[in-house]
Amino acid sequence: MSIRIDRVVTRGGDSGQTSLGDGSRVGKDSLRIEVLGALDELNAVLGLVRAHATQPGGQAETRVEKELATLQNLLFDMGAELCVPEGPKTSRVKPVAEQVVTELESWIERMRADQQPLSGFVLPGGALAACWAHMARTQTRRAERQLVALGRHETLNPVLLKILNRMSDYFFVLARYFNQNGQSDLLWQPRVSSTAE
Repeated sequence: MSIRIDRVVTRGGDSGQTSLGDGSRVGKDSLRIEVLGALDELNAVLGLVRAHATQPGGQAETRVEKELATLQNLLFDMGAELCVPEGPKTSRVKPVAEQVVTELESWIERMRADQQPLSGFVLPGGALAACWAHMARTQTRRAERQLVALGRHETLNPVLLKILNRMSDYFFVLARYFNQNGQSDLLWQPRVSSTAE
């Protein structure tokens, strides 16, 4: 599908409304726009993950780079589906398929198989790429919450929610991957309450 953008400044949103995929207008604070905004924020964070997804020698990790590129495009696919209000979809908007969930699960399990067993709750931190992967995980959860809210008002493709749930898991294991497969994870150290009086 080829898209041509002739203008960036349209002034169409100056009154606090924006256009959806079918041409209808909604407020920029509508639930649908909140979901689309959360997906956009997540995509921007993925750009930062990709920028820092390098090996110690400075060489880009080809497999992870390809996965992240796939996820960025997937987020646009999801946005394209969500920007068309409930009702008949045009031929240009295809629902995201269930096979995406299976693919994400295979990526997660492949990475997880090489990782140190979890011995506690992992704090966001460590290598810079790991920090951004944790940020992507939290942004994914935000998008998931917004999608759940929208789903209370209309019927959505259930695959979209599954994807966000798996994507959060992916970013968790990706953060551990960047932290030497969990060897340099930062673990939660609970504060010990004093019982002395």
